[in-house]
Amino acid sequence: MGIAIEFVPDLCLRLFGTDGRDSKECLPKELVFGEVHNFLKKGQRNFWMLGEFPLRETKGNSFLSKPLASVVLLEAAHFVKDGEVWTCGRYKIVEVYDPSDDKVHFDGLEKIDE
Repeated sequence: MGIAIEFVPDLCLRLFGTDGRDSKECLPKELVFGEVHNFLKKGQRNFWMLGEFPLRETKGNSFLSKPLASVVLLEAAHFVKDGEVWTCGRYKIVEVYDPSDDKVHFDGLEKIDE
């Protein structure tokens, strides 16, 4: 038996108000520069904590939007709930992207500055 850990290059959350999901598993109603939000993800996930990375919407099964914003992780922790490991924490929105533009904002984990 091994330890299942996922290393993730972005924070992927469900659409605001997704049925059956805790609000912390979802994007905020509006992405606003400088705001701090809590997140919750099922599973033991490790995030890069020393710089900005993309915030995306997920519909599940690795179906992801392009980056919606650039965020920094302020804290992350793992805990056990009902026999399952979860990851929770807080992130700060550093930059919000216009969903109608086609600009590339990241090259892997490296943010592309304009």
